Amino acid sequence: MVAMLDTLTLSAPAKLNLFLRIIGRRDDGYHQLQTLFQLLDSGDVITLQRRNDDQITLTADRLDVPSEDNLALRAAQRLRQATGVTQGCSIDIDKRLPMGAGLGGGSSDAATTLVGLNALWNCQLSSIQLAAIGADLGADIPAFVHGNSALGEGIGERLRPITLPTQWYLVVTPPVQISTAEIFSHPELTRNSPPIKMCALDEERIALCMAFKNDCQALVEELYTEVRDVVEWLKRHATPQMSGTGASVFCCFDSRDCAEKVLQQVPPEWPAFVARGVNRSPVFHQLKQQFIGASPSG
Repeated sequence: MVAMLDTLTLSAPAKLNLFLRIIGRRDDGYHQLQTLFQLLDSGDVITLQRRNDDQITLTADRLDVPSEDNLALRAAQRLRQATGVTQGCSIDIDKRLPMGAGLGGGSSDAATTLVGLNALWNCQLSSIQLAAIGADLGADIPAFVHGNSALGEGIGERLRPITLPTQWYLVVTPPVQISTAEIFSHPELTRNSPPIKMCALDEERIALCMAFKNDCQALVEELYTEVRDVVEWLKRHATPQMSGTGASVFCCFDSRDCAEKVLQQVPPEWPAFVARGVNRSPVFHQLKQQFIGASPSG
């Protein structure tokens, strides 16, 4: 990529955990997980603009966390520290995903910021190097940096890309934010699920994966009746499952029409959307197209 751009607009896709197993706890407090990340074609939108000074600034609508705690801003700062870049940038987040929902919105924002600024600032870091920078900020960030639907182990950093069949997902989020730290530190959380042989899982065995469910869901439903209410309502239409530590609950459908028919019936107090599962993040295609469009021959 030799073209110079001043601005990039990129997706920050959501993810679902098609299953989430907690098989142990490490000495440092992190949990040993086994999960399946499914990327979606829906998410936040990040606009990155080169600045003429050394400032890194953030603007974001519907984002109720202090700017200094925002993962995208912190990711930009970490990238500049790691590379010695002296340029600044403006980060604008069009926040479309609900917060505290288990959809990876903050982690995806940070990953897209890393990938985008790596190109905008011409840092020339590899995905492995970017993922290492992101891993210090959040366990889900490497999955978004590599940008594949994937099987994850460890704390979620050991990833194996996997090709999943095309499915449509209805995602429903009750009006409650759930702290990941609260759930993972709760004494009643299941932490001893027997490990499964992840290396034996392939595309043809994904249906079996779904039977493993989410080890956080029972506890979250007990603590948050709002989540339980969504689960019970969705059971009338399909098999619901929570993503991550919640609060979002999803159902899988073979077609968009089937998913949207249920979407039309979701009570208005529950924000909901339909999205298609994708095996590769749209970020990389968007990067390529924007740089091609900026090249003299493009």
